[in-house]
Amino acid sequence: MRRVISLWLPRFAIERRRASPESAPFALFQREGGRELLFAVNAAAEAGGLLPGMTLSQARALCPTLGSEEAAPQQDKAALARLADWAERFTPWVALDGLPEPGGGAGLWLDITGCAHLFGGEEALLRALLAGCRQQGYAGRAGLADTPGAAWALARHGCEPGSNRRRIEAGAQREALAPLPLAALRLPAGKVELLARLGLLRIGDLLALPPASLTTRLGPEVAARLRQALGEKGEPLSPRRPAPPQEVRLAFGEPLAAAEDLARAVDCLIGRLCCRLETAGQGVRHLRLTLFRAEGSRQELELATSRATREPAHLARLFAQQRERLQPGFGLDALALAACVVESLSALQMSLVAEPSGQAGRPADPAAAASEPDAAALALLIDRLTLRLGAGAVGCQAPRQSHLPERAVTRLPALPTRRAGQWCPAPPRPLRLLARPEPVEVLAPMAEGAPTRFRWRRRLHRVTHAEGPERLSAEWWRDGPIDSRDYFRIEDQDGRRFWLYCQAERWFLHGLFG
Repeated sequence: MRRVISLWLPRFAIERRRASPESAPFALFQREGGRELLFAVNAAAEAGGLLPGMTLSQARALCPTLGSEEAAPQQDKAALARLADWAERFTPWVALDGLPEPGGGAGLWLDITGCAHLFGGEEALLRALLAGCRQQGYAGRAGLADTPGAAWALARHGCEPGSNRRRIEAGAQREALAPLPLAALRLPAGKVELLARLGLLRIGDLLALPPASLTTRLGPEVAARLRQALGEKGEPLSPRRPAPPQEVRLAFGEPLAAAEDLARAVDCLIGRLCCRLETAGQGVRHLRLTLFRAEGSRQELELATSRATREPAHLARLFAQQRERLQPGFGLDALALAACVVESLSALQMSLVAEPSGQAGRPADPAAAASEPDAAALALLIDRLTLRLGAGAVGCQAPRQSHLPERAVTRLPALPTRRAGQWCPAPPRPLRLLARPEPVEVLAPMAEGAPTRFRWRRRLHRVTHAEGPERLSAEWWRDGPIDSRDYFRIEDQDGRRFWLYCQAERWFLHGLFG
């Protein structure tokens, strides 16, 4: 059964500023059409009769002690994104609920399906969520139901006086929503006013009407919102981050800070994740470890493997090499280990007893039997070297379909996921290729086209032997002019060998032999 939380922060834009004490009137304003209109007010300003939409001059006439600042929607969005990052300690499925709402409010969606037991149940999760918001300076309200529409309605219109949360059991949407106003269906203000003129004030008034007549009489929007809230029509939530294929979590009753405790917790998560991968017949290629700190911040550590694996010992060694990078701060509330990229990985069954060729469970070719263990050992070595030397330090070269030397080779991972091309036979190539061809001055060309003397980097070289030309051209489908190059292998009087080419009557040095 799906379970969704709607977290509502009524005064998010005001509380984010913390510019004045709560007892002092304070407001945010926006400039629209040459006027300064109130965008959000705190409780003290609201008690003094100030409301969003009022001009700033009127507000100051009513409340001379009013403090004010201009609203900053982009900074509010960034703050809400940080709060959503913090909320991911409860579930990976967190979505933004729009910003700004009237009065500077904001909201989040949390799909906690299958997550509540990690925090002692739904009621304990709600308490922890709202307590964490209070610690960060936000007074929130939360609703928990089977559908996003019902949870939204409960958070904004369904909480009892003196309570900041409301949870209903599965399948109880109809009874819980009936006494709530029509604004709880997320309808525009104009539509709510029109329905009020027709005598429809509560959601229960709509439930009393025949379902077939709702669309005909009231329009498709009203019927769609009602069906979404009741769970009769699906309403997907798009998380801020793509949900990982596999993820395991650990929540702690008390902040975890000791290094040895953190290491044991990471090993526990690795073991649980590998069990899930084995059940699904998968191996991991990209891992992300997330540390949720008690003060509200988070740290992420990402690791990649050269090939799919689900071996706990190997993954534990990789994380152990990065242990000094983990910074628990004042303690951790939760840990999450996600397999961001997975691949199919069948079980490898090996036999220690030699069997005749062709028997079940053993390949006919002995070399094929040894290739898989050798590749696995090589993958473990590459992963350790990559962590020690850096992400781009370990790789291999592969041919690319191009005749130009600077584009004829590409760099691939040490164990590439795609099959590399075949190296084609070619005349000798220099061991060192310059990053960019450097111009040279040819003083006397031979009759065959090769130079007899040339100057490079202020030094004169006398040619004693030359081979060529070898004509190379760029791909015909590339943009720009297609100019051919005539390459020569040159040896000077000192035995140095160079790779020169002529293009459009200009000479360049491209590489050095030896």
